[in-house]
Amino acid sequence: MAAAEDRPLRIGVVGIGVMGSNHARVLSGLPGVTLAGVADPDAKQREFVAGILGCPTVPDLDGLIALGVDAITVAAPTHLHRDIAMACISRGIHVLVEKPIASTVEEGREIIDAARRAGVTLMVGHVERFNPAVDAIKQAIRGEQILSIGITRVGPFPPRMSNVGVVIDLAVHDIDLIRWFTDSDITEVQPQLASAVAEREDIALLQFRTASGVLAHINTNWLTPFKARSVTVATRGKYVTGDLLTRQVTECFGFQPDGSYSMRHLSVGHNEPLRSELLAFAEAIRTGKPPAVTGEEGVASLAIAIQCLDSHRAPIAGKSRA
Repeated sequence: MAAAEDRPLRIGVVGIGVMGSNHARVLSGLPGVTLAGVADPDAKQREFVAGILGCPTVPDLDGLIALGVDAITVAAPTHLHRDIAMACISRGIHVLVEKPIASTVEEGREIIDAARRAGVTLMVGHVERFNPAVDAIKQAIRGEQILSIGITRVGPFPPRMSNVGVVIDLAVHDIDLIRWFTDSDITEVQPQLASAVAEREDIALLQFRTASGVLAHINTNWLTPFKARSVTVATRGKYVTGDLLTRQVTECFGFQPDGSYSMRHLSVGHNEPLRSELLAFAEAIRTGKPPAVTGEEGVASLAIAIQCLDSHRAPIAGKSRA
């Protein structure tokens, strides 16, 4: 369903939990966009969102499509991504699918192939790419020879999470960032996983090597009582560290034989990442250009996350106390 250039894009949201409700909130105020409606089987949640945003609400995807939509963002549980995306694509509706793109690589590729055949825009919601601190880091290391990347993404156990562990829920963000920072595929994976309080892995220490020779690691867990998100990148000429929550990015450079160096804080924007992501989605629909995060990129990051899980099939250390 092509959108005319002289009218707002009508975009709907499927799944209005925490992330989907944020999608709806941002879309309701986005220039050049009309929030067509939201769909969710939970009547209480629909009533809550409608009360805040004043938008139409329906219980299912068919009802949302009947409202008339150019595009849909899919924020339903991961195991539903494939069926929802395929139903939209079959009707010529552009789709943004929250990360991970699907439950399996095969399902992800099905979505990609269907979108390509239908000629619709398919974007994957790796929102961390749109974090202004991440963008500042990306700009700071542009043209540098990257040596290593370290990422920490930790926090308390989320009660909403039930069907995946920290690798799919959290680490997939950072797998995507490693690939994006290095413009290189990940070729070696060395995972260490454990389950301390959850049924699935809630601690993951992941090591990688990229095709370009960069060493990278991710430290992630659901055991830390507070959220922390940090990135460090070492290159031949500088050392860049960023806090993705406070959005402070620092660059160390000018290293001298006596151990001295210079340091400066980099300018970081204040844009809301989700707003930037949804603006990019709308722009890709309007222009027909490749989206900021393609289906292929989403599948590549999912494949590495699944490889981390498959490489650790021995019994997970520890016993659940849940």
